[in-house]
Amino acid sequence: MAFRNTAIIAGTVLTGVLAYAIYFDHKRQSDPNFRKSLKKNNKKVEISVKQQQEAEGEARVAALKSALESVKKGGELPTGLEEKEAYFMEQVAKGESLCASEGAENEAAISFWKALKVYPQPQDLMGIYERTVPANILEVLAELIALDVGAPSASKASAGADDNIE
Repeated sequence: MAFRNTAIIAGTVLTGVLAYAIYFDHKRQSDPNFRKSLKKNNKKVEISVKQQQEAEGEARVAALKSALESVKKGGELPTGLEEKEAYFMEQVAKGESLCASEGAENEAAISFWKALKVYPQPQDLMGIYERTVPANILEVLAELIALDVGAPSASKASAGADDNIE
């Protein structure tokens, strides 16, 4: 008896949900004002998501700039060969351990960047990073390198390359 009552209640609820879905679809297809309001709401949601993503991106860039400034001002990078080797190993190990942590992409990328700064052949190390480092951290690392190099010097270099073409 209990199973029968449960089946009746479930059937009634399912019928109500199905009726509402049919009503909503009919309203969506036939009422131009309803369609306009749906489109307007969708645009509002898209705009707010886009603004939120832009704000998060700006906050990430600001955090990366701050980290770069602190490393540059702190004189943290070693100068001796053995010190560089130990520092490199320490930073790579730290970056790898941070890769496993969720939400530590910036810190992991900063560690890999520090290791890159003391490595004698950075291009070779970047090739290794491309094969071993997760893509999201590699993107942050690329942003760090771009911020480290600086946009004005890159634009001067490309302007000089354009002069050579003519």
